[in-house]
Amino acid sequence: MNKLLLIVDPQIDFINGSLPVGGAETAMNQLTEYILETDGKYLFKVATADWHPHNHCSFDINGGQWPVHCVQHSVGATIWPALFDAIHNTSGHCEVLTKGNHSDKEEYSIFRNTPSAKRFNDIILQYNIEQVDICGLAGDICVLNTLKDGIEIYGSELFHTLLSYSPSLDGGALLTEFINSNHL
Repeated sequence: MNKLLLIVDPQIDFINGSLPVGGAETAMNQLTEYILETDGKYLFKVATADWHPHNHCSFDINGGQWPVHCVQHSVGATIWPALFDAIHNTSGHCEVLTKGNHSDKEEYSIFRNTPSAKRFNDIILQYNIEQVDICGLAGDICVLNTLKDGIEIYGSELFHTLLSYSPSLDGGALLTEFINSNHL
């Protein structure tokens, strides 16, 4: 079975930066170990990344609900270094897809960014992906929205959630409820 690992927003600002998710550092370090231990399991690994301009609408200083985070080319926008190394130093293809790169548009899901959604679809088709294991940060926001959009596009059979590697701002309630209510 051709599998893809989809890691949502494993970025420094969400781990120990300006918008940290509780348990994120532990979860991303454990995910790094999982990737190393399961080398060869995934034909493709995709990490998504918030890639916000400095004046993004989601920032509280601009009337949004979040502190400034994942600003393009900043340290906070960097993929967690150990995880970045693991996805690039294990077998299979890997790619980083960005979202939230327009100042006036929020994109909690990679599928809301047209070029990245198209590239993801191209990967699914080109590599005949039969299962997507999804995880990342934050479970109740970007992972959940990506999962919902992905199911709407591809159907629920394609997705499997790795809850252990998906810490949430709400302690996991929304993501777990969604998974349970949709029998995923």
